[in-house]
Amino acid sequence: MNNWRQRKPWPAADNVPTEHRLTATLSWPHLMALGVGAIVGTGILTLIGVGAAKAGPGVILAFVIAGAICACAALAYAEMATLMPAAGGAYTYAYIVIGEWAAWLVGWSLILEYSLVVSAVAVGWSGYAAPLLQEGLGVAMQWMQGPELGGLINLPAIFIILVVTALLLVGTKESASVNAMLVVVKLTALLVFIAVVLPLFQAEHFQPFLPFGFIKTPGADGVERGVMAAAAIIFFAFYGFDAIATAAEETRNPDRDLALGIVGSMLICVAIYVVVAVAALGALDYQRFADSPEPLALILRELGKPTAARWLAASAVIALPTVVLAFFYGQSRIFFAMARDGLLPRGLAKVSPRGTPVRTSVFTAVIVSIIAGVFPLADIAALANAGTLLAFCVVAVCMLLLRHQQPEMPRKFSAPFVWITGPVAILGCLYLFISLPSTTQLYFLIWNLIGFAVYGVYRLRQPAPQG
Repeated sequence: MNNWRQRKPWPAADNVPTEHRLTATLSWPHLMALGVGAIVGTGILTLIGVGAAKAGPGVILAFVIAGAICACAALAYAEMATLMPAAGGAYTYAYIVIGEWAAWLVGWSLILEYSLVVSAVAVGWSGYAAPLLQEGLGVAMQWMQGPELGGLINLPAIFIILVVTALLLVGTKESASVNAMLVVVKLTALLVFIAVVLPLFQAEHFQPFLPFGFIKTPGADGVERGVMAAAAIIFFAFYGFDAIATAAEETRNPDRDLALGIVGSMLICVAIYVVVAVAALGALDYQRFADSPEPLALILRELGKPTAARWLAASAVIALPTVVLAFFYGQSRIFFAMARDGLLPRGLAKVSPRGTPVRTSVFTAVIVSIIAGVFPLADIAALANAGTLLAFCVVAVCMLLLRHQQPEMPRKFSAPFVWITGPVAILGCLYLFISLPSTTQLYFLIWNLIGFAVYGVYRLRQPAPQG
């Protein structure tokens, strides 16, 4: 029980042995690109159709609400990251402020979140890439697209994971620079979409603005609709900035750059999402692209812009790996922090001569490759939301606890209106968690029960955590 209550010492780079110390090579542009690369991905490319089916034109309001909740969480992350510039993000904050039991809960949940997101995006990338390969090679590709399409193993998904792994092993700064270039490609594609469809804007497409109301209500078909029902799903499109917090130890000037990266990437993405949603809904009646897995490309085809639609799809193939890279990066750093603290085998926390955590990167690649290559993820993808919502709540709680316990502590970045933004982040995330399907909540409970069983077995021997 002493293990459960103990807290990790306040982080200090000098206390970390050389073989477990990451190299600081990142600046704020790298961090902002990492955040934008993680946030702008499959969410805006697919969820605008799902959200429109649940809220109609009111999906714009759903984007604003989900973005506001995530923005409050982002402010909490920015304050905590500048206070504790160490690898691990929410896991590390929970370990220092609350204790080991909370750290394990958050770390175990983040392992679930990042593994599912990396695997799901890799499978999504495979869905875009396989038709291009089939067209170029002239052979059927279904056999290598996993069990969802009648195949055995999803080889393209495994391939992109291995490519990202190799890039991260080359070096953190090098992979961040490549990521920044791919983010530019992705943003350019969205700007082209806006430029093409905005001249076709028709205000009558926004009437009625709230066809299904504001509060989540079940329809005659049993499907829950409304602005808040859409917001609970659209939340998936916003998270990703938390991956920046895991890069704190590898940031050259964490006092300034972490806040710029977290808050800056979040503001950019909220603006992009709202503008893209307004342009899409104004150009075409929402019922014509609701529930489409590729709503933006469908809108362009419906408007007689097939060349722009193909270019958007090609840009997705080129740029979606930025999401894989960002979440893979965060996953490997969570594993690294937990191994360095002794909650996982310490041997995983060794770094290469270039200062990168090779062992945890390879370990992560093995796990997510198995998931992406073998398992169909459609029924369990919402579990990623559950783990994220828990982490966001814990970070906001840690910020409020420190504000109450140590108000005099110097803070390089202070969240504005902390006693408003903190509770909004906590209550908003709790509401979104309650809005998830009951089966998802059950699976999440089972996952954490397994986690505590693993913790109990492994923690029979307890080395003291390192700074």
